[in-house]
Amino acid sequence: MPTDDDPGGGGLYRRRIGTPTTDDEVNGYWLFGFGVLLGLAGVAVFLLTESGTVARGLGYALAALAPPFVMLGAVIRFPLRRTGTYLGYLGTAVSVLGVVWFVNIFPDGWFTASGDPTVITVYGVGLLLVGLAGTVVPLLSDPVYEDYDRMRNEAAAATATAEEAGEELAATRDELASTEADLDAAREELAATESELETAREDRAAAEAAAAALRESKARFELFEDASGKPRWRLRHRNGNVIATSGQGYSSRGKAQQGLHSVRRNALGAGLLRIETAVEEAEAVADDDGPEPTDATDPDVAIPDVTAPDEDAAESDATFELYADAADEWRFRLRHDNGNVVGDSGEGYASKSNAKRALSRLRDHVAAADYLRIDPAAFEVFRDAAGEYRWRLVHENGNVLADSGEGYASRSKARQGLDSVRSNAGGAGLEYPDDEEANGRSGDGESKATFEVYEDRGGEWRWRLVHDNGNIIADSGEGYASESNATDAVERVAEYAPDAGALAAGSAAFEIYEDAAEEWRWRLRHRNGNVLADSGEGYASRSNAVEAVTKVKAGAPGAETVEQ
Repeated sequence: MPTDDDPGGGGLYRRRIGTPTTDDEVNGYWLFGFGVLLGLAGVAVFLLTESGTVARGLGYALAALAPPFVMLGAVIRFPLRRTGTYLGYLGTAVSVLGVVWFVNIFPDGWFTASGDPTVITVYGVGLLLVGLAGTVVPLLSDPVYEDYDRMRNEAAAATATAEEAGEELAATRDELASTEADLDAAREELAATESELETAREDRAAAEAAAAALRESKARFELFEDASGKPRWRLRHRNGNVIATSGQGYSSRGKAQQGLHSVRRNALGAGLLRIETAVEEAEAVADDDGPEPTDATDPDVAIPDVTAPDEDAAESDATFELYADAADEWRFRLRHDNGNVVGDSGEGYASKSNAKRALSRLRDHVAAADYLRIDPAAFEVFRDAAGEYRWRLVHENGNVLADSGEGYASRSKARQGLDSVRSNAGGAGLEYPDDEEANGRSGDGESKATFEVYEDRGGEWRWRLVHDNGNIIADSGEGYASESNATDAVERVAEYAPDAGALAAGSAAFEIYEDAAEEWRWRLRHRNGNVLADSGEGYASRSNAVEAVTKVKAGAPGAETVEQ
């Protein structure tokens, strides 16, 4: 349908006459007007020319062209079928042919009295065809009130518009539902955030109280399993004497901790050590070559003190050395009075002030840091820099095998995600989303998740563990150079995750692990994932590494700093 900007004249027609229903309506109007102009021009030429001249013949010709164009303009404005319209154009063309023939033979070949019958016949047939198109054809055909092509196009356009409107309406409903869900989620997150803030305030107050108590206390609690496998607790003075003991085993670790906390309320200042390893192994720390204890509950058994002593430099048997290495980076190391280096920064710092800040963080966290047993892998739950809780699966060689891929609003939700990976990783199958014919690892039928190995946009291979509900509950965290490396990583996660222990680290935790050279090492990892310090060297046995941790925990808080 013509528009206001239509160069064919539809805009003028709309502005002066009305909105046309078809293009033929506009074209018929202009053809009618053109025919009228031709007739007027023919009359004017006739009046201004002499009889029997070529100019007079042009006047006749112009006047003769007026009727077919006037008739055609009127015919095509009717809502005719295409047959009638085409017949009208054909008649006009025949009439124009007759007029052209007349011009060629006038005046010498034209009979003044009777004219040329052939020319007159051709011209008359053209007018007859135009007349039939406008009168007889409409009577012989069904009434048509709209142009069929236009009707089909408009019907198709209306259908498409309705479908688009329906899709937009559905999308609007989905957006409204999504917005309502987002608002509900935001309300829940706000409530969770307020709860976490309150918990954080309580944790801070407890931490400050614990820090004050840590400076004042000369003892620490030990939570362990006795020879019969029952959890117990005891309060041991730093001189090795057992001040208090549970006296009986508990049915679960949680109940043992309840009994312990009941005593702590009356013995503020005592730190808490959770012994995750077997008690015999912990007792061997005191003397790696000494005799094995016969009873894990024997009060005379000497277990090394792994909680912080008084923050008094005079009582520390080690010194921090702050120095610049060969690359002009600043580092620190903790050197025992016997000359051995028992720990170092593990990395260089751009300035002395950065190294001092790192050393200060080490002092703040080392005394209260717990042990994370990695044998051969373990889960860590930590809080990242954005304040969200995450988990990662750490191998004893120090590599991170898997991580949560996303942050959680609370520690409990992160632990739920961790438990989901534990319960589903072992029996999960393996699929290749980009290759439907590839045969992957088959599951046990009980897992509710599936491993997917795929190639990312950077050309690296990755894996993810997808729950049946569509959620990604774990991913590789890093890319691999080949598909086989990613598949091997999946096998390791499936092997280690179900039996891996978990430690929800407070501010920091010690990791004791075996490196690629089969030497035992330790590192102190902050809850944000940064390594605050490491052993700097390997040890021949795990107990030696534990003993080194013991020396660091005992000596670092009160050690003075010497710049070299």
